[in-house]
Amino acid sequence: MDIQPAWQSVGMSRRELVVLGTASMVPTRTRNHNGYVLFWDDEAILFDPGEGTQRQMTLAGVSATDLTRIALTHLHGDHSLGLAGVAQRISGDAVPHTIPVSCPASGQRWVEHLLDASAYRRQSLIELQPIADDGIVPAAPERPRPGFTLRARRLDHTIDAVGYRLDEPDGRRMVPELLERHGLAGPVVGQLQRDGVVVTEDGRTVTLEEVSGPRPGQSFAFVMDTRLCDAVRELADGVDLLVIESTFLDRDLDQAERWGHLTAFQAAKVAADCGVRHLVLTHFSQRYTDPAEFEREARTVFDGELTVAQDLDRVPVPPRRPAR
Repeated sequence: MDIQPAWQSVGMSRRELVVLGTASMVPTRTRNHNGYVLFWDDEAILFDPGEGTQRQMTLAGVSATDLTRIALTHLHGDHSLGLAGVAQRISGDAVPHTIPVSCPASGQRWVEHLLDASAYRRQSLIELQPIADDGIVPAAPERPRPGFTLRARRLDHTIDAVGYRLDEPDGRRMVPELLERHGLAGPVVGQLQRDGVVVTEDGRTVTLEEVSGPRPGQSFAFVMDTRLCDAVRELADGVDLLVIESTFLDRDLDQAERWGHLTAFQAAKVAADCGVRHLVLTHFSQRYTDPAEFEREARTVFDGELTVAQDLDRVPVPPRRPAR
C-alpha cells in the first residue's frame, strides 16, 4: 500500500512545473527553445532540453544537481540540442547520482552524438533508456521506488516521437487527530504504515484504516510534437496537469497537419474531453505575436484552469482531488 511520507503530509513536498522555453522551431526575442522541469517531491525531470536550456536553468534557479532524469520526446533540434550543454553541466558540477535519459529508440544515435559533442571531463553517469515500445519507463537504479510510474506512448509526428505520463498511485494519508485519539505516536506509527495494523501496549488492535484517510494520487502528462491521435487522449485522460504543444492556431490547421502538430483548439478540446484540471499550452510558432490569441481559441472549448506558457513561468500541480 502506498503511504504518504510524513514530510509530505505537512506540506513540505514540491510539485510544480518550471517552464524554461516555449518556442517551437525558431526561438524569438521573448521565447527560448523548449525546456521544462517537473519538480515532483525529491525528483526533477527535465523534458526536451532545446538550445539554450543551460542558461534558462540558471535564470530559473534550477541546478544540475536538482535533475534526476532527462526525458526526450523526439530528436528534432528544438527539443534536444540543449542536451549537450546540460550533460556537460551535469559533469562539471560532478552530480553524484545516475541520470537516466529516455528517448525514442530510433533517436539513440543522435543522443549519443549530443553527449559526445565536444571535449570535456566526464565526471557523471548518464544512462540511456531507448524506448522501442509503449509502456513503463524504467526507474533510475538508485531510485527504484520514486513514488510514481512514468509511461511513454508513441505519438504521430514526422519522425518517431513519444509522450510521457506520470501517475502517482492512490494511497492513504495519516490523520494526526485520529492518531492522537488512538494514542499513537513515534515509531509505532511507522510500524502501522508498514504492516497495516499494530497492537498497542494496552492490548488494543489499531488498523491503518482507523487512523488514515484516502489520498487520491496525482498525475501529469507531457505531449509535444504530434498530430491528433488516440495516444494524445490516452496520455491526457483525467490528468491534473497537462503540458501540450499548440504550435498553430486553428486557422492554420492545414499547416499543423502537414508538419505534424496540434492547434490550440485541438489541444484544448482534448483537455476538455479528457477532464484535464490544468491545461498548459506551449511550443508556439514564431508566426504568432499575440499570446492572447491562443487563450481565446482555447477558451472556446475549455473552461478549466489554463496557462498560456511564457518562459520562466512556474506552474504548480493542482491540489489533490477530494477523496471520494
